[in-house]
Amino acid sequence: MIFRKIQPGTCRAWLSRVSLRQEPCLFSSVPPQPVPPLAHTLQGYLRALEPLLPPEEIRHTRRMVQEFGRPGGLGARLQDGLERRARHTKNWITDWWVQWAYLESRQPLPVHSNPAISLPRRDYNDWRSQLVFASKLIAAVLDFKAKIKTGQLPVEYMRGKPLCMELYPLLFSSCRIPGPKHDYIAHYGRSRRSPTHITVVRNYQFFQLEVYNSDGSRMTESQIHSQLLRIRSQSWKTDKEPMGILTSEHRHTWGEAYNRLLRDKLNKESVRLIETGLFSLCLDSPVMRISDEKYASRKAAQILHGGGTFSNSGNRWFDKTLQFVVGEDGSWGLLYEQATAEDRGLKTERAPLVPLPMPKKLYFHIDREIKRDIEHAKQNLDILINDLDVNVFNFKRFGKELPKKHNLSPNSFIQVALQLAYYRVHNEVCPSCDIASQRMFRGGRTEFIRSPTNQTLKFILAFDDPREAKLQLFREAVDAYTALTDLAIKGHGIDRHLLGLKLQAIEEGLSIPKIFMDTAYGLATHWKLRTGQVPANTDSVMCFGPLVPDGYAICYNPQADHVHFSITAFNCCEETHAETLAHTLKDTLCQLQELLQPTV
Repeated sequence: MIFRKIQPGTCRAWLSRVSLRQEPCLFSSVPPQPVPPLAHTLQGYLRALEPLLPPEEIRHTRRMVQEFGRPGGLGARLQDGLERRARHTKNWITDWWVQWAYLESRQPLPVHSNPAISLPRRDYNDWRSQLVFASKLIAAVLDFKAKIKTGQLPVEYMRGKPLCMELYPLLFSSCRIPGPKHDYIAHYGRSRRSPTHITVVRNYQFFQLEVYNSDGSRMTESQIHSQLLRIRSQSWKTDKEPMGILTSEHRHTWGEAYNRLLRDKLNKESVRLIETGLFSLCLDSPVMRISDEKYASRKAAQILHGGGTFSNSGNRWFDKTLQFVVGEDGSWGLLYEQATAEDRGLKTERAPLVPLPMPKKLYFHIDREIKRDIEHAKQNLDILINDLDVNVFNFKRFGKELPKKHNLSPNSFIQVALQLAYYRVHNEVCPSCDIASQRMFRGGRTEFIRSPTNQTLKFILAFDDPREAKLQLFREAVDAYTALTDLAIKGHGIDRHLLGLKLQAIEEGLSIPKIFMDTAYGLATHWKLRTGQVPANTDSVMCFGPLVPDGYAICYNPQADHVHFSITAFNCCEETHAETLAHTLKDTLCQLQELLQPTV
């Protein structure tokens, strides 16, 4: 079954319960995703280009777009094809999007694809407390899974409308499998004998841990804890050959190594147990601590990629859909999606008086070729990790209540601030994509919200001019972005539609339309700012890498009186610098506060 790698926007579902109502989990209670009108999308595309291109280039592209969109033209033909597809599929774009954006990508999964969520540090600093907390977390995730299975998971709502819930059953016992030209997703949770184990990895060693008793009941927290103690006793030394590192490679390289690995029967059995497990638990050694100021950045990077081959990167299987990370120093988080674990004392419910089976250590036969593959993967991952600049900070001057008090959307407020900060660093505006959920529709995933707008550019250019009425321009910029957000949430964004038109042409065996070969389209989809609002009830922060070598990725979690930010950039690009943008963003936010609430 094809199942997409989880995108940043979908984490919102678990991180922040949106007006939960106690209703059964209905997967078909949401409408199909509409195909936007062709004229609307083409007009929106041209408007999105206006702040980015000089007038003569806009004129050239406008002629091309008008030719594409004329009645009876190529655009109309492709639009008819998409509308036919919408009538005969659950969702007209999702499968294409998953295949094109994820499964056909050959880039390594860490940094480039897998988002991570760094959660508030726990109040402990020793391995004993680490295992106690890990036991609670495992039990809580299994309870969440049980709610999904029994239909007790409440439907989530956003803006009063139900959200599509069909993604949740696919989270468990799923794994991405590397292929020579594209990957696929294997889902083992719907087999006749569904898996009953998780994978625990410590000191680069993998263990199969059964988490259900013979009568089908989940193990108690105390049972799980005793099993984790056994795993710790079997993994004192770090394994010399970190097999998990192989999953961090370029997908083609890993695909070739994967085939070599599975030629051996022992390796095949071990890999399959990792792939079929409900989820993975990574028991990490402490994050290297340099200073309190940089600890949050280190902690987020640790969840994202493990910190390198001399740290915890060998404690990952990056292809696994769900990985929970629990550090010995109280750091914790997850890759892809969040399950909420209540912080309560270790349960003392009576455990069945049956001896538990010893957790099974997974062994690998490592020949010369596989050893070479591991060494290459270690080198490449360390290069990638050293190239990633991560800056996590908590902006404490104000939070989402300030824009709300002035009748402004907090997300739109931050988006305009990001554009202004970027302009101050680079003296230009750039193509930017924020994530909008499409889960109001059956099988919906995400859509891009594009910035900058014409209103944002006008505000940015006027900001340092004391003669301008900046407050009114600022309001117009924020409101323009809010309007774009509303359109995207209602299924009338432009980027998935443009992609659909392009892929429909390929599906029909036609040449790629000229508007997609135009330099303007290349520039407009070179996302120098990849952003994502991930609101949560906790002081957590999401982290992922930039989409392009000369770009940034910015995630933020607005709280009432503060905002958590993570900014990443690549060190190999001399033009981008995460710390510089972070400093400028802080200053910009303070100036926007002054604009709304003058002190004089």
